[in-house]
Amino acid sequence: MTIVVPVKHVPDAAGDRVLAGSPPLLERASGILSELDEYALEAAAQIVETHGGAAAGHRVLALTLGPAGATGALKRALQLGADAGFHVLDDALAGSDAWVTARVLAAAVQRIAAAEDRAVDLVLTGMASTDGETSLVPGQLAERLGLAHVGFASSLALAEDGASLTAVRHTETEALRVAADLPALVAVTDQVNTPRYPTFKAIMAAKKKPVQTWSVADLGLDTGDVGLAGSLTEVLDAVPRPPRTAGEVVADDGEGGIRLAEFLVARRLV
Repeated sequence: MTIVVPVKHVPDAAGDRVLAGSPPLLERASGILSELDEYALEAAAQIVETHGGAAAGHRVLALTLGPAGATGALKRALQLGADAGFHVLDDALAGSDAWVTARVLAAAVQRIAAAEDRAVDLVLTGMASTDGETSLVPGQLAERLGLAHVGFASSLALAEDGASLTAVRHTETEALRVAADLPALVAVTDQVNTPRYPTFKAIMAAKKKPVQTWSVADLGLDTGDVGLAGSLTEVLDAVPRPPRTAGEVVADDGEGGIRLAEFLVARRLV
């Protein structure tokens, strides 16, 4: 079984987000692996371990696209259990929206299948990236690959014969148990598992794992198909959220109700 896990290099949420260029793009030089992708990597690792591991021919392959700094996300993915990494590195990708991202990822997944000389059985993604949080790419990627798509899975189990899977999705009112034949794409939530912390042995082993780099042309795509040129949407402007101001405290000195009513009326809330 071959499992591909697309991962994303995102700005560290603990630091300040810097926008640069025109149109404004997030500076990712000091970024990290999107935290939500760790759940997809853990799900892949657990599936492989449960079904015989590498000895049974199972492989977990991490895939990313982005600038040179995105290798950091791949290195982390390798530490968390991926057997190899694939990096689509091309300046033409700058400004790509979800539509283009799904297009490039789909071409890369197909290229991986050719490079590995084996079909991709399962694509596992996080439910969103921690920078954009649109959750658009998994569904679009599944559509481009012609795969069944299970979104927002909070639990995931593979059948013993490896031919199908079951997952549970939670809505506001119910839990839905769904099934799909492989190959399929599943986007998992942060409730699906608890990602492991890489051991020193895993960190050292990751340094020996291969990382393949491809350009857009290597995937059979033109530069006009990617980046801003191929995108359907464009970021026109981005500004920091204004700081929160202190609220007005109304002390109930016998006229609290009146002052509260006046406050609401002045703001046309009643």
